Amino acid sequence: MDLSSYLPAVAQHGLITHQQALAAGLSPRDVARLVGRGEWSRLRKGVYVDAAAYADLDPHRSAPLLRIHAAQLAIKRPLVFTHDSSAILHRLGVPAAITCAIHVARPEHRATRTSGGIVTHGAPFARHEVVIIDGLRALGPARTALDMARFHGLWPGVAACDAALRSGVSRADFAGAAARMKGWPHKHVVDRAIELADPGSESYLESLGRGLVIEIGVGTPQTQFTLSDGHRTVRGDIRVGRHLFEIDGKLKYFLQEQGRTPEQILWEEKLRQDFITGFKLGVSRITWFDCHGGRRAAQHRLAREYAGTVARFGTDTSDLAPYTESVLTGW
Repeated sequence: MDLSSYLPAVAQHGLITHQQALAAGLSPRDVARLVGRGEWSRLRKGVYVDAAAYADLDPHRSAPLLRIHAAQLAIKRPLVFTHDSSAILHRLGVPAAITCAIHVARPEHRATRTSGGIVTHGAPFARHEVVIIDGLRALGPARTALDMARFHGLWPGVAACDAALRSGVSRADFAGAAARMKGWPHKHVVDRAIELADPGSESYLESLGRGLVIEIGVGTPQTQFTLSDGHRTVRGDIRVGRHLFEIDGKLKYFLQEQGRTPEQILWEEKLRQDFITGFKLGVSRITWFDCHGGRRAAQHRLAREYAGTVARFGTDTSDLAPYTESVLTGW
């Protein structure tokens, strides 16, 4: 049964509560039958969505957002979304959007507890740290990014801080949020995440990839390194010395992007890499697996590839100045 005909669902992002379904004329048996036949999906106890519509949602963005709205309908009490839930609302990126729990805070709580897939955090927050996003109350992006560092560790925290900077958060905003965390667990991770934050990383995966490069200890990465010969311009994700580290997301190759086939995308990537290596630069590729399950092996590989570039071409980049400055001068 399509929920689009129910006024409550139309006003609630396609969601309907058990009580609203009964008020619309359905019986408890009707609701159970719709769920049992797979026409409705239950997102939380007493909150439903059209199953086919839910299956069509982006599992990394739209579906997690809908689960957050469902939690708000189910809980009914005043709350503020935090951590992963707030990061999804602010588009800061999270380690596992598909499976992450709902994270909330309430002013009266001073202990963290988990129940029914909802994590209620006890860390205090100030009223001015709360913002409204899509009708939901959440902690602001600066505080959320730092909470991600405390909760998930350095590199997810850095990724959240990178995204927050891209969204307009200032380092002064971070400093203010961090100052209120004095004496909190993992405050040293917060401070390090702020220090390493760089808005030049344009995606969650680029941030994690930059973390891999930092960990192998070859130098301070430069993000968005641009080369131009006056005819072609290429921007590399991460550069150290004469070596570029390129971030490869799977979707780039397996989805038709702007009308291009995967074969066209692969060919364009080859031409792009040929252009880069023509400047006597080495190139490494970093994938999602490298940043997670294959992290240790990736570190060894990247260090080896970087060392190979140094052995062939050294580290001096002064000869590249005319090709990097051309972008600024309009050559």
